[in-house]
Amino acid sequence: MREQLIPYNEKMEKTISVLASDYASIRAGRANPGVLDRVSVEYYGAMTPINQVAAVSVSEARILVIQPWDRSCLKSIEKAINASDIGIPPQNDGVCIRLVFPPLTEERRKDLCKTVSKHAEEAKVNVRNHRRDANDFCKKQLKDKLITEDDLKDLEKDIQKLTDDFVAKIDKMAAEKEKEIMEI
Repeated sequence: MREQLIPYNEKMEKTISVLASDYASIRAGRANPGVLDRVSVEYYGAMTPINQVAAVSVSEARILVIQPWDRSCLKSIEKAINASDIGIPPQNDGVCIRLVFPPLTEERRKDLCKTVSKHAEEAKVNVRNHRRDANDFCKKQLKDKLITEDDLKDLEKDIQKLTDDFVAKIDKMAAEKEKEIMEI
């Protein structure tokens, strides 16, 4: 009977992984290759993620180095970074591109914390939607006489516990990210 909840558990796990990738893309004052995850470069006519056309590494705490495997795409990488919402001007030296992350101002830190909270709330809403879907599925099972009312009550308790666990994970992730942003 509990195996019926596995798809909903997987959907909630997916929500957590999406939230983690969203948090990785939030630049918190230190160099993090994750900020480039959503940046794609036009490479031989196809849009390609930067990490597939170049080595991305952190050379110092606030400097990200992008070293393309094919130097002819340096201009394309620079153009893609300028067009993205990263907000850091790339420095092209003809061999590689450097992104120097400026220190965060107090106002920018607060804005980033609001963004973190917004992402966390969206994730919680997503988890609650999965809870609703799971409850609807269980009620349909009862209506079709595949489970008893006692089974339904047990499943609803399990679904609520699962939801509470995922909401707690989201709160913990948000608190850690906010702490990281405020400490830098």
